[in-house]
Amino acid sequence: MKTTLEISTPLLRRAKKIAARDGTTLRALVEQGLAQRLSERNAKKPALPPLLVTFRGTGMNPEFAEGGWEKIRDVFYEGRGA
Repeated sequence: MKTTLEISTPLLRRAKKIAARDGTTLRALVEQGLAQRLSERNAKKPALPPLLVTFRGTGMNPEFAEGGWEKIRDVFYEGRGA
């Protein structure tokens, strides 16, 4: 497929020199570079945290042990709003 790209003059000159030095075409060099960049990008998927995240400690504060999420939410939002 044909397409048109605008490439800065200095970058194009460097690419042409490298292609000539390597005995390849500018087209092949561009295709190789694009393929490599896309491959790297796919390989760098964001790492997901483990399903269970734990911290050192002795468990939940006694203040929250019996209250559940409602108690935690109430303390978190205490003094913030109506």
